[in-house]
Amino acid sequence: MLNTETPSGQHPDLDRYATTDLIRAFTADQVHAAQVVHAAAAHIARAVDAAAPRIAAGGRLIYAGAGTSGRLGLLDSVELWPTFSWPKDRVVALLAGGRAALFEAVEGAEDNRAQGAADVHATKPTSNDVLIGLAASGATPYVLGALEAGRAAGLLTIGAANNPDSPVVAAAEIGITLDTGSETISGSTRLKAGTAQKIFLNTLSSAIMVRLHKVYGNLMVDVMPTNAKLFRRAIALTVRATGADEAVAKSTLEQCGYKVKTAIVALHLKTNVTAAQAALDAVAGDVRRAILQA
Repeated sequence: MLNTETPSGQHPDLDRYATTDLIRAFTADQVHAAQVVHAAAAHIARAVDAAAPRIAAGGRLIYAGAGTSGRLGLLDSVELWPTFSWPKDRVVALLAGGRAALFEAVEGAEDNRAQGAADVHATKPTSNDVLIGLAASGATPYVLGALEAGRAAGLLTIGAANNPDSPVVAAAEIGITLDTGSETISGSTRLKAGTAQKIFLNTLSSAIMVRLHKVYGNLMVDVMPTNAKLFRRAIALTVRATGADEAVAKSTLEQCGYKVKTAIVALHLKTNVTAAQAALDAVAGDVRRAILQA
């Protein structure tokens, strides 16, 4: 039996726990999930270092998964636009069963290996694309089909699973095992297996974005303001990064369409936003280099 499916020996009487003890049983498992991802840091770093040059060269991030894993991949993909202004046409989320599977299980979808391959082919992949396959069991046919098709097409393939010695890890060019073990509720991989996958995806995509100069220091300077909160955040980030007062920061942001990176460079170099943008373009959007090389 897979580790993720094995009944937990720690909590055989879970249904009899006092509420506080019940909550602690669940939260202790979530802490364990984070520790498992932390222990895999070297493997995740290898994936980031392999993926970043391809993405910088124009590649896309493509996620493939079924059920909880597929929904987590979709969640990570859609958050890249508001967080890092990552172009929407450069991220793809493939979910077994398609959009209908977002809200309810699509019977048999995860078992369709050929559909996983077909969905990858439908994206018209290029050698600069990076495919991330996720499966708690590590044996989901849809994900295996996607990884096999991606690898055959020359994509960088990254496979993550929550069981050791899994086919998904073996099928990918870079395989990452997040062995979270048995679940507090036996077999419910939406719990700590899902948490580990969420942390893994957050870490992987965020680290890639840092390597692509989407962050200055630890500031989220490529944020795309889409609501009042984010407009306020853009101003606050510009103030923090430059020391300018709020009125000056806001005025500069308005001149460059609320591009925080451009405003930061303009204020640091005491130049106009057109020159600041040119300085950024010359160094692939690296705020630090744009300031230092001026």
